[in-house]
Amino acid sequence: MTNIADAKLVHRVALRGEAVLTSPRWNKGTAFTLDERKAFGLTGRLPFRVNTLDEQCDRAYDQLEARPEPLRKNTFLQSLKDQNWVLYFALISRHLRELIPIIYTPTEAEAISNYSHLFRRSEGLYLTFPTQDSMEEDFLEQTRGRQIDLVVCSDAEQILGIGDQGVGAIDPARTLSVTLDVGTDNDDLLDDRLYVGWPHKRIRGEEYDRFVDRFVQLVRKHHPHSLLHFEDFGVTNAKRLLDKYRDKHAVFNDDVQGTGAVTLACIMSAVGVTKSKLADQRFVIFGAGSAGLGITRQLRDGIVTIDGLDQEEANKKFYLLDRFGLIKESLGAEKIREGIQEFVRPDTEWEGVSANDNGEIGLLEVVRKVKPTVLIGCSTRAGAFTEEIIKEMVKGTERPIILPLSNPSKLHEVTPENAMKWTEGKALLATGSPFPPCKLPNGKEYVVAECNNALIYPGLGLGAMLSKARTLTDTMIIAGTRRLASLAPALQNPDDALLPDFEDAPGVNYEVAVAVVEQDIEEGSADVDWKKEEVRGKVKEAQWRPLYGTYVYDPNGET
Repeated sequence: MTNIADAKLVHRVALRGEAVLTSPRWNKGTAFTLDERKAFGLTGRLPFRVNTLDEQCDRAYDQLEARPEPLRKNTFLQSLKDQNWVLYFALISRHLRELIPIIYTPTEAEAISNYSHLFRRSEGLYLTFPTQDSMEEDFLEQTRGRQIDLVVCSDAEQILGIGDQGVGAIDPARTLSVTLDVGTDNDDLLDDRLYVGWPHKRIRGEEYDRFVDRFVQLVRKHHPHSLLHFEDFGVTNAKRLLDKYRDKHAVFNDDVQGTGAVTLACIMSAVGVTKSKLADQRFVIFGAGSAGLGITRQLRDGIVTIDGLDQEEANKKFYLLDRFGLIKESLGAEKIREGIQEFVRPDTEWEGVSANDNGEIGLLEVVRKVKPTVLIGCSTRAGAFTEEIIKEMVKGTERPIILPLSNPSKLHEVTPENAMKWTEGKALLATGSPFPPCKLPNGKEYVVAECNNALIYPGLGLGAMLSKARTLTDTMIIAGTRRLASLAPALQNPDDALLPDFEDAPGVNYEVAVAVVEQDIEEGSADVDWKKEEVRGKVKEAQWRPLYGTYVYDPNGET
């Protein structure tokens, strides 16, 4: 039974009456004790009974279960979050596997697409292009007097929605979510009379860069030790902005680095099962957008760091395909976008290989020639990994590693069931959305790992924040990735999942954070005076937990 208040946590709070009940940070609802009700002027504002947090979670879960549709569940949880952070995160933590698909992919994508048609309390900071002259004033209105450790920002060009950081033990009171509204090229939104954003074509080029830079400089000026997390930026901006700022501030791009890191961890555990090395693999990446390219770079960096190959040799392990097929020299500059040049294949490799009328080489022909050991899908092309392609892959490897990562699940390149059937139970699988276990030929169930960024990005972020890193280095990310891979159940049982269960995410992210801080200390760039043997205790001490604590009224306390 969870106590009504954790006696070790004492908060001095300056809010009273209606103000404390409408503050999601401080509201306890019916869990305010009798003494607290008297001190905070709440005796007549709450029903008689004092509840425990467990009882509140039970009541909230019953309400949630009364809503059968995922979007209605999402709306209820968002409402709960607007009212009471502790109860919200406590409920999520008790039903993590069940509720992450509701607050994250795939349901959050639907909620975001319907945002203008849902009444919700606005949260976070909205910085809009036509009102940028007041950007610093607006920024300070939200942040003045607050300690901000994490800033999550998005320009919403490829918006899916990010999982809640509180599940990863980061205090939500020290986080700030920021929407950079630079317009939209979505005609459905522009034509929607209820659209709540700036109804203007998306700003690009120098104007866009100046707007984003204005925001980044505010973060650097007012919160120099914070982690700036870029989320859901478009393919033309994601890597470019990361490269622009990563040596100036601790920045992280979830789509470029987070997706790559969790995928690298997954493949590291798979090669642990096959008793091989990363450098032994041949990788085919189907879909070369920001996620696909981020995965490719992270895998390449892993090969360089872990197996000692030089970068040029490691690049040769990868074959990337986009809408023009295999990315090779003869596609020309107009079809090979910026940032992908180091992975372009020479035409001489492909003489005599079948191509279409435009000279484009498709996935089947690439698989036939390359004989990949790893096939990764980031294309959002449902069913692209056909039976013919999968069976062709099996001809070249004993244990094919197949990762259909496109979201949501209806856009997966192949279902786990089909992949396992077509490989006769030999495949090592992970997916981008949750799937149930699938049957092996011997009748056993194979647990399909969910290759979800939320298994690693809270830990990477927490580690960077605790070490007060000025930059989040590639080696820090690799350290967190290796720690995640070491926790894979498949290393103990090859029929088990390639990544830890999502219900274990809080403990997993703790381990990732420890690895990141240890690496930063080892590199000599951490701005803390901890020894490595102190790190585990320091991280444990710093983790935020969804507990109420005891409140003491203090007019000079926190608000």
